[in-house]
Amino acid sequence: MEKLDYLLWDAAPDPAALAGLARSVTVSVAAADVTATLLMGKGSDLVALVEVWLDSLDTRASVEACFSGRYDGYLVTESVPQSPSAATGLLTHLSWFPKPARLTDEEFYRGWHDGHTPTTAALHPLRVGYVRDAVARVLTPGSPPVRGIVSEYFEAADYEDPRRLFGSKEAVQAAMDELPSYGDVGDMSCRPLWRGTPT
Repeated sequence: MEKLDYLLWDAAPDPAALAGLARSVTVSVAAADVTATLLMGKGSDLVALVEVWLDSLDTRASVEACFSGRYDGYLVTESVPQSPSAATGLLTHLSWFPKPARLTDEEFYRGWHDGHTPTTAALHPLRVGYVRDAVARVLTPGSPPVRGIVSEYFEAADYEDPRRLFGSKEAVQAAMDELPSYGDVGDMSCRPLWRGTPT
């Protein structure tokens, strides 16, 4: 199976229209009704994230036919360092970013996977799930060369309160210190979404 991530910029699709077109489809929509504690880059423009599991990406046209407006599609490999809670009503803190040109692939993945991922539990101690998608291929012509798409899950009350969202000052500083090992703050995009239910 293959996983595809779509960033949608104009309209979120009807999950019912996508039912039966893939093994699993999850539509998470922009959480405009909550305090966006972390809103960076193009985050304010994002309308939805659609995650699709297909037997083959060759059949993606039927899924994409349900989209309207602009979207960027990516073939990804999914890693789950922290299994998401089964609770409903969770917020997804979505982040996406390119690989800095100064880094080789080996340096990028070492900094992101081996360096940053283990420290995120201290950075967000109340987080209830962490899914890390590494982009293997850009599927839509002209889309930005995103290399990382990350979903972190929180109870809304924890996400909206910076005192509960973040850990110690030392943990925040450590995250800032390690950022150059896999990304540039000016190229990071983030926004909260309401976590969708897989169909």
